[in-house]
Amino acid sequence: MKSLEGKVALITGAASKRGMGHAIAVRLAREGADVAVLDKFAAPKSIWPGDEGWDGLDEVVKEIEAEGRKGLAVVADVSNGKEVDEAVAKTLEKLGKIDILVHCGGIRGSMTTPITELSEEEWKNIIDVNLTGSFLISRAVARTMVPDGEGKKIVLIGSKAATQGYAGSGGYCATKHGILGLGKTLAMELAQYKINVNIINPGGFETNLRDEEIIKKAKASGISLAEAIEQESQKKGPGPGIPLGRLGKPEEIADLVFFLVTDQSQYITGKAIDIDGGIQ
Repeated sequence: MKSLEGKVALITGAASKRGMGHAIAVRLAREGADVAVLDKFAAPKSIWPGDEGWDGLDEVVKEIEAEGRKGLAVVADVSNGKEVDEAVAKTLEKLGKIDILVHCGGIRGSMTTPITELSEEEWKNIIDVNLTGSFLISRAVARTMVPDGEGKKIVLIGSKAATQGYAGSGGYCATKHGILGLGKTLAMELAQYKINVNIINPGGFETNLRDEEIIKKAKASGISLAEAIEQESQKKGPGPGIPLGRLGKPEEIADLVFFLVTDQSQYITGKAIDIDGGIQ
């Protein structure tokens, strides 16, 4: 019997081909879970070569079903409470319950705009999606878990930006600090129901989260998008670099998520776990 046999997982931010949500959804299905995948866009665009024709959520569902599990695609904006509640209700209707929530949905926003130049509009947008979205999806799913909570798991994807500042990323850092506080508080509140809540703080990873900034960089530098992508793929990470010498892969996040949603992590809750290749 597989570790997650009989479990149902809801994964947000799962439509991007190179996203953590995609990798997590497929890994949990491989381990026996039925999986609902949620995103604001059914098939988001990718700038990376080889991603043309990617079918987004529907493609992820096909991969889940190829593992012999049930899959469900849900399009919803996590910053909209009504859409979140409807998405959770649809998951319950189709899959019967939610044992696992992994919230990956979020946006990066500008990586190079000082706070003194950051617009109120962009600030509010990042807050709405990253922080309010984390609150809304966590609240909606936790309400379904409480009546029969033992063994249920919630994992929020934070960031290294949850524990330090990065110049030019004030909005992003603020939201990730907020997710850390939200997750730790939720863990304390849900512990009485034997529900585990943990936060994963990734460092630099090869995902689509940086696509918009790469496009901006190409235009500002007067180089081709292909050149900008090549430069990005060679990056060693923020600050002094990544001691292990490379960016992380989404599948490595999926490995950690898998551990945190199995019975092997029953005594771990309210923790923020860095996965960053050794960045200090």
